[in-house]
Amino acid sequence: MTQFTFTAKDVHGRTVSGSINAESQSEVIAELRKKNLTPVNIKAGGGSMFAQGKGGGKNNTKWAKAKPSASLNDIVLFTRQLATMLSAGIPMLEALEILADQAESDGFKVALKGVVEDVRTGGDLSTACAKYPKCFSDIYVSMIRAGEVSGQIDIILERLAEYVEAAQHLKSEIKSAMTYPVVSLFLVIGIAAFLMIGIVPQFKPVFESLEIDLPALTQFVMDTAFFFKANWLVIFAGCGALFAAISAFKKTPKGHYMFDAMMLKLPVFGSLFKKVALARFSRTFSTLVKSGVPILAAMEIVSETAGNKVLQEVVDEAKTSVKQGDTLSEPLAKSPVFPPMVTKMIAIGERSGALETLLEKIATFYDEQVETEVKSLTSLIEPIMIAIMGFLVGGIVLAVFLPIFKLQEKLAN
Repeated sequence: MTQFTFTAKDVHGRTVSGSINAESQSEVIAELRKKNLTPVNIKAGGGSMFAQGKGGGKNNTKWAKAKPSASLNDIVLFTRQLATMLSAGIPMLEALEILADQAESDGFKVALKGVVEDVRTGGDLSTACAKYPKCFSDIYVSMIRAGEVSGQIDIILERLAEYVEAAQHLKSEIKSAMTYPVVSLFLVIGIAAFLMIGIVPQFKPVFESLEIDLPALTQFVMDTAFFFKANWLVIFAGCGALFAAISAFKKTPKGHYMFDAMMLKLPVFGSLFKKVALARFSRTFSTLVKSGVPILAAMEIVSETAGNKVLQEVVDEAKTSVKQGDTLSEPLAKSPVFPPMVTKMIAIGERSGALETLLEKIATFYDEQVETEVKSLTSLIEPIMIAIMGFLVGGIVLAVFLPIFKLQEKLAN
């Protein structure tokens, strides 16, 4: 029999330390599980049973220089693997050390090494994760804390993994919706600029030699082309300055609010952005409430992670209403951002005590709506961009050939 000293978390999230005589580490883990304790660290004979970090000094130097950061893919993989290891009975510290060693991103490895050190010294996982906001968001930290308090950290991690995967899917849908029109727009502008600056001015000597009055379209295109050619540097500098000014204004509270309000009212994309905001709101709120986070704390996090200032303002007003003892659905119903279907489902959820379930249904509904709208927008934008390109290029080509047609008519007469 060997004496093992352990550190664990009870169902209330408190740190518990002690010692157990057992044949192996597995017996210690099993014994702690019987007592509803989550193992954090186990030592035998004064030495830790867990690896203290693998890899040579060269690799350590490499990741030590990186800044703590992580992609959504890193977070999804880490969360899913940590949940699986804890469910299998592996102590938290050992699981964290394994995941820190195998992290592919240098920045994420730095963060996980820091988390391991904090947990090894008896700190909470949630507190350790909160030190790296570029890796672990507020909702992530709050759900981990709720899992520590309830003693269901492995279940909470599974929900977290599902939430991050859903967020990643939503983000990819938005990117796919925006990438095609943006790339197409730059191509159209680039082709038009090349024709206007590089090609059209070269026809001036030809037109002058024809000794005819140029058609109005040709004259307009020639004047525009020579204006761009003479002032292209000023035009590009002006566009850059305008972009910088808009970006600076957007960073102000008023500018950010105006920009987000405008995004929700755009002719084609406004509906998509609104559905994305509602999906994010519902998914985040549902996940937090289901994980045991108090509703006011959940609303605080939802407000901060809404991604849209208009929606954030509405949620803040609703939070004030809930603090005063009123319902959540009433202030949301007053805002045009929330459709009647959403507010009525939230009201039903409040009355029935199944708010998190109905919020999850809302999130699923809008996730499907976003996916459908992205596909329809992609199929709609393609012919529109082709038409715009055809109009610009065709107009320039027509302007070049019109004088030739006019000359033919003159010679025929």
